[in-house]
Amino acid sequence: MRHRKSGRKLNRSNTHRAAMFKNMARALLTYEQIRTTEAKAKELRRVVDKLITLALRNDLHTRRQAYKVLGSHQMVQRLFDEIGPRFEAGKGGYTRIVKLAQPRKGDCAPMVIIELTKKAEVAPAKEETKAEESKSED
Repeated sequence: MRHRKSGRKLNRSNTHRAAMFKNMARALLTYEQIRTTEAKAKELRRVVDKLITLALRNDLHTRRQAYKVLGSHQMVQRLFDEIGPRFEAGKGGYTRIVKLAQPRKGDCAPMVIIELTKKAEVAPAKEETKAEESKSED
């Protein structure tokens, strides 16, 4: 019986599945969007949302927990310094899954794009407001 067992097995062993999601999480945080199957994307969303929630707490213990998943100090630094601050205002909803029209050619698996919801547009906006303030002072 499968009572109280969450998650999909995806026809892989436990260690293979864990390694696959670590690699996919690294790719998603690096490129901010990846193309994969629908089932993998729905499971990956659970992993990445937990990582971003850790980044919102931003202390030493959460950095070490993120390092266990990401395995790279540079990725942890990017998560906590660039990606985490984008989502400070909201609760949840850090990723978006967009279904693609065409299935995968070999086995007709439904394909999706999983992406982070908010893009980094903070830097240009700050520069524009500073320029506007200096004009209004003159």
